[in-house]
Order: sequence, then structure tokens, then C-alpha cells
Amino acid sequence: MARRIDPSDLSVEEKLKALYELQLVDTKIDSLRVLQGELPQEVKDMADEIEGLQTRLSNIETDIKQCEMRISAMRVKIDMAKANIAKLKEQQDNVRNNREYDALSKEIEFNELDIELSQKRISENTETLERKTAEKSRTIHEIEERTSDLNQKRAELDDILAETKEQTETLMIRAGKLEGNIEDRLLAAFKRLRKNARNGLAVVTIVHDDVRKFDACGGCHNRIPAQRQLDIRLRKKIIPCEYCGRILVDPQLAAEARPVRIR
Repeated sequence: MARRIDPSDLSVEEKLKALYELQLVDTKIDSLRVLQGELPQEVKDMADEIEGLQTRLSNIETDIKQCEMRISAMRVKIDMAKANIAKLKEQQDNVRNNREYDALSKEIEFNELDIELSQKRISENTETLERKTAEKSRTIHEIEERTSDLNQKRAELDDILAETKEQTETLMIRAGKLEGNIEDRLLAAFKRLRKNARNGLAVVTIVHDDVRKFDACGGCHNRIPAQRQLDIRLRKKIIPCEYCGRILVDPQLAAEARPVRIR
């Protein structure tokens, strides 16, 4: 059985390569997690939208029932008023004086006005009922369309999650092996830098700024003095950017690092 190498016994160059390769792996994991994070949120938003539409549909159905109940109540009221009018007119035929006749006439007039008002209410509620029925039909159609879209998006998400899960697990295993070759103090500094960096980059290469015509830090893009560049290329010590604190490696070392290849 091969003896495990003590990370502290590695040369600075080997440590830098391990750090840079770990950065490549972690960056790939980050990109997969971003992909996983966007799709579930998209699915959640679509599900929330459908839930909102279903709530709207429920409210519309309640409004329709209330309209139907009001129309039914008004029709009953009209029937009662008509029956009252018939009864009052029959009573008019048997009155003993004009005062009783006038009183019955006023009651008949009141019932006729009540019929008129009830018919107006029926007309108003019928219009509302037609409008709500059309709105219900549109909402049902919208729910069906959104549900179809959601099912497709969920299927896409399931496929992507299955694929990225396998890739992430493979990368995590590789990251664990790389971390085993980095001493604890250096690994803790690397993780702290990643956590504080907006783009998760703790190790970056020297890059040439074509616009400003100088070599710069690949993280913050501030200029790196020539002597500091030479020290970085010598790989004799771990050198951080004096502006952002990221660990700097030369482009040649980056080219020598094992690339991240995931199917």
C-alpha cells in the first residue's frame, strides 16, 4: 500500500498546481450548482403562478354561484310580487270605498316597482354572470397551458438534475482528493478567499490587459509589478494579489494543470 504524501512535504510549485486545479474543479461545481439553482426556481415560479390562477378560478366560481343565487332570489321575488298583485286586484273588486281602493292601488304599484327593480337586478347579474363565465373559460384554458408548460419544464429539470448530480458527485470526489494534497492552513485560506470573492475565484492567473497594455491580476484586474510577476513565475513562494488577496499563478503553470473534463 502506497504511503500517503504529507501535503507539507510538497514543493511550492506542487502546492500551487493543486490549488489551481482545485479552483478549476470548484468553479465547475459552482457552474453546475448555478444551473441547478435557476431551474428549480423557474419551476417554483411557474407552480406559484398556476396556484394563483387556481385561486382566481375558485374566486370566479364563487362569484358565478353568487350571481346565480341572486338571479334565482330575484325571480322568486318577482313571482311573489306577481302573486301579490293578483291578490290585491282581486281585493279591489270587493272594496267598500275609494280609500280602500287607493290603498290597494298603492300596494299594487309598490309590487310593480319591486318587479321592475328585481328585473333590473336580474339583468345586471346576468351580464356579470356572462362576463364571469367567459373569464372562467379563459382562466381554465390558461391553467391548462401553464400546467403543460410546467410539466415540460419539470421533465427538463429532472433530466438536468440527474445529469448534473452525477457530474457534481464526480467533481466532489476529485476535489476531495485535491484537498488531501493541500495543507490545512493553506486550504483554510483558499476556502476563505472563495467565500469572500464574488465570483468564487481564490486562485487566478496573470492576464494581459490589452487595453491598458500591462499584465494584471485575473481576479481584480489591477496591475502586477514586473518584479512581482517574476517572483510568481519562479514558483518559490505563494504570492497573493496585493489588492484583492487572491493567490496568483503564472499562465504556464495554469497550462500545465490538469483540466476539468466532464462528459
